[in-house]
Amino acid sequence: MKTLADWLAHLEGLHPKGQAGIELGLERIRRVKDALGQVQHCPVIVVGGTNGKGSTCAYLENIVDRAGYKVGCYTSPHLVAYNERVRINGRPVADDALCAAFARVEAARQAAGGVALTYFEFGTLAAWEVFAAAGVEAAILEVGLGGRLDAVNVYEPDVSIVTTVALDHTDWLGPDRESIGFEKAGIYRAGRPAFCADPNPPQRLLDHAAAIGADLRLIGRDFGFERPEAGSSENRLQWRWWCRSGDRVLRRSLAYPGLRGPIQLYNAAVVLAALEAIADRLPVTMQAIRPGLIETELAGRFQVVPGKPAIVLDVGHNPQAVRVLADNLGSMGFFDRTHAVVGMLADKDIAGALAPLKGKVDVWHAATLGGPRGTDAAALAAIIAGAGLGGEVVCHASPEAAMQAAKGQASESDRILAFGSFYTVAGALAALGKKP
Repeated sequence: MKTLADWLAHLEGLHPKGQAGIELGLERIRRVKDALGQVQHCPVIVVGGTNGKGSTCAYLENIVDRAGYKVGCYTSPHLVAYNERVRINGRPVADDALCAAFARVEAARQAAGGVALTYFEFGTLAAWEVFAAAGVEAAILEVGLGGRLDAVNVYEPDVSIVTTVALDHTDWLGPDRESIGFEKAGIYRAGRPAFCADPNPPQRLLDHAAAIGADLRLIGRDFGFERPEAGSSENRLQWRWWCRSGDRVLRRSLAYPGLRGPIQLYNAAVVLAALEAIADRLPVTMQAIRPGLIETELAGRFQVVPGKPAIVLDVGHNPQAVRVLADNLGSMGFFDRTHAVVGMLADKDIAGALAPLKGKVDVWHAATLGGPRGTDAAALAAIIAGAGLGGEVVCHASPEAAMQAAKGQASESDRILAFGSFYTVAGALAALGKKP
């Protein structure tokens, strides 16, 4: 009997680029899905977008869990263990459940003529097998890349969410926000609630939603949030969510979400609006919503590790995400020096992603990321120097080594930031001896 490690090695072997292999399209996964006889047995929420997908899924998962449902959540990538990608009621599923699902997918793949699934396609089908076997009452599926041709889009969402649209994966999704917006909008469905939490949605996203007859709902127009104005008598520790529902407007005052940063109000607002849209099939109460938002935690999303020096972990890897990260860093207070542990993949806009931190880092600890997509530390250091970002630059063989060096160099009054990739944050966690 194969172990989980055996199965993951098998998945990597099916594609010439292994885990990093990307081959968009739905024909392969649809053939195996049909061979498996998969049917949708519960409400499905599909979440896409450039940034904010993980946070949005985490809020949804936590609220639906606290409402008393058995909820399955499929996200990617993982930080330490593959099991993190497939969760039931917030807990990663056991190896044996994954192995059994992989075995069923492999049998169906062979029956369908030996279809060469990618790593992500195989994992997506297996996640649904796990959820079906467990009898989940709601399924939350996070898009891996894009939307229109992503493996997750083989399932039919009852509600679809696009969080943000920004430049990332341009080799696959197109060179500008309009092209990327069209790809993201591919998860929308005719007649179904379709949400966009980006305050400036691309015209092609709007046009596609209109062309297919999706029930498009936009932040600022159909739902949104308000903060108390300076000097007002309102509770400064709360924000107000609002949403149009028929001929009325719902309003709720809520404590701020557990995840840090102003951008989280966009994610929380779209989560509540999406849940309101399918309340007839998946009703949740304020008794589930309030703790569901407050108590959500997610490793690597502006995660502050307790202790001194302060350590911040963030998987941000594109210009939009790092701008948000820079804003969040600015609200942390004063630190003598900032040490940045950074490793990035070569297919990212590295110079653009690092630009928001210009003049804000005293020591850059550039780390080599392994694998076919990884960037060498020396190449990363050259980009940092060439962009005139300021600060000293030191090269390291891995994120673990970079974090160890930063810890050794930083004083208690300093701050260490580890960012740039899931691989970077995973390495930093390993160096710190912590689990996600």
